[in-house]
Amino acid sequence: MFAQKLIIPALAVVSCVAAQTASVCSQATATINSQADATAFASCSTISGSIVVSSAASGVISIDGPQQITGDFTCENAGGLTSLGSTTLGSIGGSFTLNNLTLLSTLSMTDLTSVKTIAWTALPALSSLTFPSTVSSATSVTISNTFLSTLDGINLDTVATLQIDNNNRLKTFSTQVANITSAVNINSNGNSLEVSFPNLIWAANMTLRNVSSINIPSLATVNGSLGFYGNYMTNIAAPNLTSVGSTATGQGSLAFVANAKLANISMPMLATVGGADQIANNTDLTGISFPALSIVGGAIDFSGNFSTPSLPALTNVKGGFNIQSTATIDCTSFQAEAGSGKVIQGTYICKTTADATTLGSSTTTGSSSGASSTSSKGAAVSYGVNEAVAGISVLGGLLSMLL
Repeated sequence: MFAQKLIIPALAVVSCVAAQTASVCSQATATINSQADATAFASCSTISGSIVVSSAASGVISIDGPQQITGDFTCENAGGLTSLGSTTLGSIGGSFTLNNLTLLSTLSMTDLTSVKTIAWTALPALSSLTFPSTVSSATSVTISNTFLSTLDGINLDTVATLQIDNNNRLKTFSTQVANITSAVNINSNGNSLEVSFPNLIWAANMTLRNVSSINIPSLATVNGSLGFYGNYMTNIAAPNLTSVGSTATGQGSLAFVANAKLANISMPMLATVGGADQIANNTDLTGISFPALSIVGGAIDFSGNFSTPSLPALTNVKGGFNIQSTATIDCTSFQAEAGSGKVIQGTYICKTTADATTLGSSTTTGSSSGASSTSSKGAAVSYGVNEAVAGISVLGGLLSMLL
């Protein structure tokens, strides 16, 4: 009887502790103001909800114990926070959001491999990541306005959206990703940024600006648009690329605009471009060759200082055809292909000109707007995240680059 009297209160205490632990681990949103608050989660293997590190947090916050957060992990406007991390957390089921953390210099997640969304902005003191297990799974990644010089620790298998912009110290970015299902936008990072997608086979849309080199040896298909604007590389090679956009819809364009050092474009297997094929204001580009290009659903619009373009496989240009070069070019073969029912179905212009700094928006309105009874839809030009008409001027392209 005496033992029973002791056991019953003991069981009550255990039950109470278990209930308190369950309550701590399963809050819809738990707020961490200090390291003491973070330590309260030490007994949780899973946090069934979201964690918010409040703006009042400062110094070092380490959330050790939990292996999984089913919801979001958010930290914003914590101006006194210097270090954030976990030695046990392996996955975040929602968004991992860091924003406006002016003193954060250490971000250490030693076991983290899976996140639904990474959204990091305004981290001016964060120079590197400590992610030794490497994040390989994420559907969306946005990293903007940080002090990061490398993104080592993030190496994705697949991703929907990848946006890397305004990271002025970033020198390299390489990922094993094979498929990008929505968009890539790499823009306004360090001038010497080297980008590598060694295993990328398929992408929906890709836009690159201010990049010093690009490695896409396996890329075979871009379902939307592929655009290179204001970059610093001397060579763009896509040896396995066969198609950009859809010729069935006339959407998805290929653009090379204002790449001052670009001297060579090598896409030997490219056969179709759904929208426009645009080359403009690449001052070092003296030759243009697309040996396998057969069908262009929009317009061909080339402007610069290059010799006669080589397009030997061309069978159908549904939009206009505007080639203007300050170098002497021979338009004889292209002239023979122009006209209703022939290869070039839209407005045709091909000439040597004293000024090829514009893409003929004032002289090739018909071509630019796709004024062809065969395909008015060929007028629509999509450059990654931008929509423009096929015959837009280089000034327009440059303005787009700066936006």
